[in-house]
Amino acid sequence: MIKKPTRDGYGNALLMLGESNPDVVVLDADLAMSTRTNWFWEKYPDRFFDIGIAEQDMLGTAAGLAMGGKIPFATTYGVFIAGRAWDQIRTTICYANLNVKIVGAHGGISVGPDGATHQALEEIALMRVLPNMQMIVPCDAVETQKATLAAAAIPGPVYIRLTREPTPIFTSEEDEWHFGRANLLRSGSDVTIIGCGPILYEALLAADQLAQQGVSCRVINMHTIKPLDEAAILAAARETGAIVTVEEHQVNAGLGGAIAEVLVKNYPVPVEMVGIKDTFGESGNPDDLAVKYGLTKKNIMAAALRALERKWVRRGDLYRD
Repeated sequence: MIKKPTRDGYGNALLMLGESNPDVVVLDADLAMSTRTNWFWEKYPDRFFDIGIAEQDMLGTAAGLAMGGKIPFATTYGVFIAGRAWDQIRTTICYANLNVKIVGAHGGISVGPDGATHQALEEIALMRVLPNMQMIVPCDAVETQKATLAAAAIPGPVYIRLTREPTPIFTSEEDEWHFGRANLLRSGSDVTIIGCGPILYEALLAADQLAQQGVSCRVINMHTIKPLDEAAILAAARETGAIVTVEEHQVNAGLGGAIAEVLVKNYPVPVEMVGIKDTFGESGNPDDLAVKYGLTKKNIMAAALRALERKWVRRGDLYRD
């Protein structure tokens, strides 16, 4: 299994955009090596701006560049760009619907030893609540490259979430990818697992093991968080009758919350959520943290079985063969 950080896919896409689109510019907040924007800097130094540790200034500068016709990619750690610069994103960029691409690296608890201050666990919630904001959470480096290339052509603000650790590449260059349209990773009829980001690989492992127990799991890659593919969510609810959401983010107001909002208004079914449960992270080995905070295939399997049990109780099928 080949592993790469999703940020590598971002760096590669920036190089491709630099060659194909002279309006693309890149901004960073003194973390270019960590975010892979240094790859663009080395090849296109006249179109790269290191603003320093001044995230609010970086977003204001990006807004100005967008007003001048450029396509700015403003990049730093997600916890800083979504947290410290939220007011600039809200009032300067989203209110004016400016064409700024906002890229938050080091998302999730897998940042590991950097600890709670650097583990972005809330930015999906912070971004999806904003009018005009669009958001993508790629599952691997290959999908990140596709998402970044697509973002450059999408009008208006777009937020892309990146991760630091090398994670399995389980999509291919040949897979179709469309903004706002979920990807079906595995067919199934008993329960649906819907996730975003690299944790989806754990969902696929969970589906494989559940299949050995006779449970048929559908697995959906909901890479676009806003706008959500409501059609895919509702089809899964109607056809499988139980949903499990999986994310490396707070379950409160994250992907799980977004999916629950769709279901409660249209087609309520049992929903179980796998994610961070209203707590901050801590320093540690990423694999150990995944175990402690319940982000492994074991946790996803348990959630799927709970959702199934609730579905059977609801239908009166307590003694399913």
